[in-house]
Amino acid sequence: MISPELTRFIAGLPKAELHVHHVGAASPRIVAELAARHEGLTPVPADPALVEAFYDFRDFAHFLQVYLQVVDLVRTPDDLWTLIHGVGGDMAAQQVRYAELTITPQLHLVRGFAPQEFCEVIEDARHRVEADYGTILRWCFDIPGDFGVPAADQTLSLALDQRPDGLVSLGLGGGEHGVPRSLFAPHFAAARAAGLHSVPHAGEVTGAQCVWDAVRELGAERIAHGIHSVEDPALLEHLAEHKITLEVCPTSNVCTRAVPSLAEHPLPALVAAGVPVTVNTDDPPMFGTDLNREYAVAAGLLSLDEKGVADLARAAVDASFLGAEGKSALLAEIDAYTAQNSSAPLT
Repeated sequence: MISPELTRFIAGLPKAELHVHHVGAASPRIVAELAARHEGLTPVPADPALVEAFYDFRDFAHFLQVYLQVVDLVRTPDDLWTLIHGVGGDMAAQQVRYAELTITPQLHLVRGFAPQEFCEVIEDARHRVEADYGTILRWCFDIPGDFGVPAADQTLSLALDQRPDGLVSLGLGGGEHGVPRSLFAPHFAAARAAGLHSVPHAGEVTGAQCVWDAVRELGAERIAHGIHSVEDPALLEHLAEHKITLEVCPTSNVCTRAVPSLAEHPLPALVAAGVPVTVNTDDPPMFGTDLNREYAVAAGLLSLDEKGVADLARAAVDASFLGAEGKSALLAEIDAYTAQNSSAPLT
């Protein structure tokens, strides 16, 4: 629990988010709208209240199953545009100024989208979000690891051949068990050579070795989740020394049973070890959360005051792939907000 004053401070704080999936970020309202468009062809309910009940996950495998059923609602360019524009509006309402939205193109290409069409739609939606709400979106093209090398080939080809202006990084998502990070080393090497950043998932539901593999085999600059790094002191030291940021999503980790409870979340141990962390939502409506709530959760776990919360917001900007000018502007906005709204003097 945190104070009402800190809750209000968080709600108005300008923020950046670095780990959020485009489909998983769609609100029940958006999902229900898409389900209504394709009624009779999907098990997803066309009622926002029923969508919330649909998101009652038994475990990580069930979460992936439900996630793919929502992906299947995105059947037309208008569906994709509607989803991204709606997500951008919801982010803006939480004072998210910049977000790197993880998107899995292969899941849409196999459903009939042509590569050029796909990129044109997401870029048009991105520009409209910025024009309508002021929120800047960038893309992380995510390889669905469960689908193996062919899906990775398709994702890399799209990234390098189309190279939409908003693309900043290559990711690796899906299941971790039985999906060695090393399998995708050539893809990440090619992406890095082309100037894209490396941000694979690792150590979400598997152990520290998966994170080591992501760092050593994939050249990871940030790690999506990485919470089980806490099991290996040498890994914690390496992450801290090399400033490899973990994109931590506390409520997600509880909902997918990656950790038993928020009280047992390793975030405090990661911070105590000096590992850089950012706070994120992952798939917020699916987990009954939003970025404001995740900041509140982190504030409770880490015993943060307003200054500490503002430092979390600065950490996300620092770890982002936003350009230097954009970083400076957003950091200045965070500083100005904190100076005007903090109940304690800044030191």
